[in-house]
Amino acid sequence: MSTLIADETLTAGLARMLAATMRPGQTLLLEGPVGAGKTHFARAFIRARQGDAAEDVPSPTFTLVQTYDDPMGTEIWHADLYRLTDPSELAELGLDEALDDAICLIEWPDRLDRVPKGAIWLRLANLPDPALRRIDLDGADPRLALCAGFLHRAGWSDARVLPLAGDASARRYFRLEGARDRAVLMDDPGGSMAAFLAMTHWLRGHGFGAPAILAEDAAQGLALVEDLGDDLLARVLEREPDLAPVAYARIADLLAGLHRLPVPDSVRPLNGAALADQVGLFAEFYLPAAGATAPDIAPIIAALHRGLAEDLPPVLALRDFHAENLIWRGAAPLGLIDYQDAVAAHPAYDLVSALQDARRDVAPDIAQATIRRYLDATGHDPERFSAAYALLGAARNLRILGIFARLALRDGKPRYLALMPRVWDHVQTNLRHPALAPLARALDAVPPPSDAMIERLAAR
Repeated sequence: MSTLIADETLTAGLARMLAATMRPGQTLLLEGPVGAGKTHFARAFIRARQGDAAEDVPSPTFTLVQTYDDPMGTEIWHADLYRLTDPSELAELGLDEALDDAICLIEWPDRLDRVPKGAIWLRLANLPDPALRRIDLDGADPRLALCAGFLHRAGWSDARVLPLAGDASARRYFRLEGARDRAVLMDDPGGSMAAFLAMTHWLRGHGFGAPAILAEDAAQGLALVEDLGDDLLARVLEREPDLAPVAYARIADLLAGLHRLPVPDSVRPLNGAALADQVGLFAEFYLPAAGATAPDIAPIIAALHRGLAEDLPPVLALRDFHAENLIWRGAAPLGLIDYQDAVAAHPAYDLVSALQDARRDVAPDIAQATIRRYLDATGHDPERFSAAYALLGAARNLRILGIFARLALRDGKPRYLALMPRVWDHVQTNLRHPALAPLARALDAVPPPSDAMIERLAAR
């Protein structure tokens, strides 16, 4: 349960957070005495769901029920059961049927004959200060109250809150639409917010396109950052494929500039031992899912790293550096997101991440031109670099196969399974490099992710 001491603004801000996360079939029970703010809360919730199409939201004290539609096609029922004389009247209202498909906000829920399964309770109580109320939220994600309090302190309680697509981690993102501006709320319960903030300040201090930090609470895993827009490079290239040569040339230039700078002291190394350890996810999750066995490849990875990748000093690698995490802003520097896991690694690592993308195909001529442009800018030996590139590509993509299998089996996120064949193809391309012959022999009997295997994992 979460508890807030809230004024009217924070009460409405919490309503907007719940409005961004509740789904059809969920019920919110609003409990509290007359004047505690139940209708104020419901009004803010409904108007947030409706956005630009927001209607007037009167109290349903006399009508008992008011219904609304939001732009996503969700029906919202707002019921006030104070005047209900008998639970049998609920059938006449149609509320019982609405509970299955609509979002239902119910004031005076003690009049119900049964509490809907999985209902969220929001209990409001008056306090001696008439401007404040106590709010207890039970049955909902407790981080929603943390987010609402954080936005209130940052002066963004009045903003509409919209969920943004997340990633494979526990992090989530919300767009805030205020009266004059937009921002993004980052909610990271996983403990990497301090690293994100440190890297953001470092990148911005060196002229790279990380978002400005508008407010932060690293201890709670919360940050309010500049909204860099919706033009993810992956989406822009879908619309404008002819932009690819220019975009990937910009990527090569960005990495060459980044790699001229000293590595921040705060990032950890991704050396041979760490790379070998990460590939353990492939053995732990992919091999059992494929019904296969293979020799322990960790020592092979570590030995190859010593022989192929330790002749160059490590550079800053943003790690999840690909077209889904880059924002196209025209002539402005590429926008950067999702770099809290940055490491000190071989210079090829982020090129591998960008060019051997799990989510989209990069044309071979574009990939070759990008590598060539990067090598021209840095002066690295092409033959030595290509061997290290192949090793890092093989190790990274083997790890990704393990991650995708784990996401499906452990975390119930099967949507990444469809990306496995592309990742497998990246592995095979890298293993064809002569320098990786020992690794290729060790993996020779491992089967690819067939359609049958993917269907089996999705079903589990």
